[in-house]
Amino acid sequence: MNGRGPQRHQDLEDVIDVITESYDQDAEINNLDSADLPTKRAVSAAFNHIMPVLYMGFYSTRALNRTNLRYALSEHLYPAQDILVEQICRSTRYQERMGRVREARPEGWSEEVVLRLFEKLPEVRRRLAADVRAAFDGDPAASSIEEVVFSYPSIQAISAYRVAHELFLDDVPMIPRIITEYAHSRTGIDINPGAQIGESFFIDHGTGVVIGATAVIGNNVKLYQGVTLGALSVSRGEVNGRRGSKRHPTIEDDVTIYAGASIHGGETVIGRGSVIGGNVWLTKSVPAGSKIFGRAK
Repeated sequence: MNGRGPQRHQDLEDVIDVITESYDQDAEINNLDSADLPTKRAVSAAFNHIMPVLYMGFYSTRALNRTNLRYALSEHLYPAQDILVEQICRSTRYQERMGRVREARPEGWSEEVVLRLFEKLPEVRRRLAADVRAAFDGDPAASSIEEVVFSYPSIQAISAYRVAHELFLDDVPMIPRIITEYAHSRTGIDINPGAQIGESFFIDHGTGVVIGATAVIGNNVKLYQGVTLGALSVSRGEVNGRRGSKRHPTIEDDVTIYAGASIHGGETVIGRGSVIGGNVWLTKSVPAGSKIFGRAK
């Protein structure tokens, strides 16, 4: 047995003192106003209540029918509502206090936002049904729709994106990105909630896919693992001037992009029906029906 117990504790106390003093420095990560910040755990919990609402038959531990379905949905929507209202209140209150919004939100705004999100869930479910069907139709390895919902990481990532995107459209700060980054941490698929993504979207395998904030993706688009729809790098002095501008590519309908391809730039457009081969680096537009293989500058 180590006989340095008291000394070890004193050593730790000394280290804690040093870490505490580091918070006296002028650094933006030294934020101690945790009561005004949303918490990742709570936001993740809210999303984990919404997922069963989107796919109730896949998450319920009881037999479901029209008689008890409403009760089963309520079991998740009520706690999701309570959590999201509180977390959105925190995020908006913090942004207002930091002077990052033009005007304060009116009383009850958070409740209205959450109710609007829930009202949109039938449409979100319709879009997700098309995404699931696109995965099944686009992957011969899929043996059933049920297998796709249960086991394809892209379905979780796309589900998180479609929920977060609705909050993004309502100009909710922080919460949309927390939701999509939660899915990113679980799936390896990084979809910014600001991206615009059409219907019947499929990401095969998925690991390492990155879709930037201003990317625009049409209908019936298929991506493979490791695809990046990114922005061209800018110097630190240029960053603020580029915020809010179109920085990521546009992918038109019926495009397939194979593994490891990197497509960059806000003016880059991949024309309808094109096929982009694996490991292609692309920073210029290509017309409809293009087939790009190898390195294209």
